[in-house]
Amino acid sequence: MKRNKILQRMSFSKRLFFSVTFLFFIFILCFIFYQYSRERSFRVVLLHTKLQDYNHRLAEDLDHWSELPKEKIGDYVHKHPIKGLRVTLIKEDGTVFYDNFSTRAYSNNHSDRVEFRTAIEKGEGYSINRLSESVGDNYFYSASYFPAHHMVVRSSLPYNIKLIDDLEVNTEFLWFTFITTLLLIFIIYRFTAKLGVNITRLKEFSMRIDSGKPISDDWRDRFPNDELGEISQEIVRLYQQLEKSKEDKNRLKRQLTQNIAHELKTPVSSIQGYLETLLTRKRLTEENRARFLKHCYVQSNRLANLLRDISVLTRIDEVPQMFVMETVNVTHIAQEIQLELSLQLQEKKSTISLFLPNEISVPGNASLIYSIFRNLADNAIAYGGTGLEIQIRLLAQDAQQYTFSFLDNGIGVAPEHLEKLFERFYRVDKGRSRKLGGTGLGLAIVKNAVLLHGGFIYAREPASGGLEFVFTLSRKGGIV
Repeated sequence: MKRNKILQRMSFSKRLFFSVTFLFFIFILCFIFYQYSRERSFRVVLLHTKLQDYNHRLAEDLDHWSELPKEKIGDYVHKHPIKGLRVTLIKEDGTVFYDNFSTRAYSNNHSDRVEFRTAIEKGEGYSINRLSESVGDNYFYSASYFPAHHMVVRSSLPYNIKLIDDLEVNTEFLWFTFITTLLLIFIIYRFTAKLGVNITRLKEFSMRIDSGKPISDDWRDRFPNDELGEISQEIVRLYQQLEKSKEDKNRLKRQLTQNIAHELKTPVSSIQGYLETLLTRKRLTEENRARFLKHCYVQSNRLANLLRDISVLTRIDEVPQMFVMETVNVTHIAQEIQLELSLQLQEKKSTISLFLPNEISVPGNASLIYSIFRNLADNAIAYGGTGLEIQIRLLAQDAQQYTFSFLDNGIGVAPEHLEKLFERFYRVDKGRSRKLGGTGLGLAIVKNAVLLHGGFIYAREPASGGLEFVFTLSRKGGIV
């Protein structure tokens, strides 16, 4: 518990430094243990190889002798001495044929000796620091089996201080490891310190966000110029961009709310005024009473249309997944609208001409695709004037999308208004638009519905005059 409190009081960089250093020390200790064991094994094998070489040279000379007397073997051993070397020749059954150190060895069977058994099985073997029953001292034994002689040649050295020194591991690698460790610890410290600065700043950044404090632009300059610092700077930049986006969205919502309130105020005030007149003025003629009721009906229709359009836009913005997506035949929808508007077009001496293939199908929402063509048609009829010719064409198609043109030869729109036509409640002529009963949301619905179906839309003034809307619908499905 006390250890946890101490760790909590330490900075992140220190905790990281001590953690990494602790793991590094464990690695270093494992490395030292492995290297020490490896070095010691190497020295043991080196000594064993040296004695094996002696055993083989002795066996090669013995190969030229037959029924060699023990005295002559002794002469060879003394002629080629390794200081303190003991040589023993052991028959396959374990009886000693020759030993230059002890006569007692002849009476002892050596078949149970480790180096002897290993040599018989594998051709050679050794034993470290084993007590000799014949001599009474500890020896390093190295034995070689020669099947042609039916003999094991064993050479050994007393396990004394000199031999221990010879087998001692060279500690120079320990100094190298120590110096390397200090250098790496310094590098780890520098790395964790820089990492700690970034983490500390990010922690401070998150705490400021959590407490609702503002994040100034200079926050991006508070991080070190390294990879993590760049990532941290990017996090701050994205947060600031998100906050700005939220502010813009909130501003647009406030503006939209104000616009909605303003748009609702007109029909509601008109209805209230006409109803108040009907209620307070008892002597109204039937003609005036009917006229006031008609005005109330017109304004209530305008209010209903406005609420309907606001509802559609809200659903597109907030819950687009609620729209059911299916395969929609665009040509059939355009033909349906052409039929619905036939009487209205006759009154204005206008026409709608379709230049579409019989089957143009896209994945989408039938109601929204209907609203695209219907709102464009209503907009053209309402503001294009009389004697209007409307043309709906398929301009192009590819594997990704269809491109449509909605063109009329009406009075058109001034170029400075073209980019603003799709803004909510934007009107080229506000007085005339309200008089005609428009909600100011029709083209905004068109744009959002097109975007929802993976397309884009823009308005332009054709060379022949009038107004043209060019838009696309995706053949792969929208963004929902």
